[in-house]
Amino acid sequence: MMIETDHSVIQRLRLNVYGAVQGVGFRPFVYRLANELALNGWVSNTPQGVTIEVEGSSDQLTAFQNQLDTEKPNMATIQSCETTILDICDMNGFDIRQSPTQGECTAIILPDLATCDDCLNDIFDTNNHRYMYPFTNCTNCGPRFSIITALPYDRPNTSMNQFTMCDHCQSE
Repeated sequence: MMIETDHSVIQRLRLNVYGAVQGVGFRPFVYRLANELALNGWVSNTPQGVTIEVEGSSDQLTAFQNQLDTEKPNMATIQSCETTILDICDMNGFDIRQSPTQGECTAIILPDLATCDDCLNDIFDTNNHRYMYPFTNCTNCGPRFSIITALPYDRPNTSMNQFTMCDHCQSE
């Protein structure tokens, strides 16, 4: 369903994104991008990849889809993206939703990678709250395959689930 307002066509899309899109900072990237473009909706990991529902003008949605591919996180690889037009539901804001667990587990999880230079700088910077913290890693480096226990790739489904993040790290 589409409605015209001020020469803009408002649409709602569902994008099912497949590839290496979990454990690489894809959901936070989608969240930032949607907010930058003033789009409403949500993003969630699934056992198959990532699902995004997004609502806005056709121009905003075109920009979103283009930037999704061209500005994705360094380690992310999009193999395919299925797009479905949905009825408008006047969504408000954009959220990262809890991941559903039903369905066949086919998501791609990247192998463990060596600690990157940015994380090493954090570890050895005496002014950084991660100074000498031995488990520092980011979406470009660190363990993935060796710590995951189930899909989708969310912290509760990793061996890190027993370690509570500090308030600062949780807010990041």
